[in-house]
Amino acid sequence: MKVFTPEEVANQAGSKYLGVLVSAKYARELNALPRETLPLGEEKKLTTRSLEALTSGQIDFRLVKRRRREE
Repeated sequence: MKVFTPEEVANQAGSKYLGVLVSAKYARELNALPRETLPLGEEKKLTTRSLEALTSGQIDFRLVKRRRREE
C-alpha cells in the first residue's frame, strides 16, 4: 500500500480537501469503466490509482460553481 501525504495531494489540487474530492470523483469514474478498459492494467485499488494519477499530474480538473435552485 502506498501512502500519500496531504502535502503531495495539496501540491496538485490546491488543498488537501479538494485533492481528496477530486481523487474520489476520479475513482468513481474508473469504477464505472468496464474492467477490460481500465488504465494501468495493474491490480491496484481504484483509490490508489486515482491518488497516483492526481499526484503525478495526470488529472486535469476545474471547479464549477453550483447552480442555485430557482423556486
